[in-house]
Amino acid sequence: MSEEIEIGGDILALAVELLSTCRQRGTLIATAESCTGGLLAATLTAIPGCSDCFERGFVTYSNASKSEMLGVPSWLIDKHGAVSEDVARAMAGGALTHSRADLAVSITGIAGPDGGTPEKPVGLVHFAAATRHGPVVHERVLFGDLGRTEVQRRSVAQALKMLASLL
Repeated sequence: MSEEIEIGGDILALAVELLSTCRQRGTLIATAESCTGGLLAATLTAIPGCSDCFERGFVTYSNASKSEMLGVPSWLIDKHGAVSEDVARAMAGGALTHSRADLAVSITGIAGPDGGTPEKPVGLVHFAAATRHGPVVHERVLFGDLGRTEVQRRSVAQALKMLASLL
């Protein structure tokens, strides 16, 4: 049984503020999402006028799609796992490489309810954000086993905050 995800006004407010700043600066955004399945892109595109700043979103749920769409080397996924700092960084870089965006963020994690291990438990999410000519910033967040929709919702909020911090 699936749960309906409600983004909430607090997260939409973060998205509105981010898009407003991007619009003022002429900055384009790209997203690369795994465990959120496009929820970040859906949040941004729910805001009228987002096409001024939202360039594109990549939903790369499978390992193969991470390689095919973003250029993440399959050996990197094999070595570190899809839920890792290395893959998150490569996803953000790939989103910049395969778009016209100036700013990109990636999300890869274990939303649950299954898939966790002692080393990588449910609720573990890796984020990376990058600008075209700057460093890649990484954050590892352990939200805990809050339920799939809450992990996804909090991941969207975290990604929006990371993008805003790079502006």
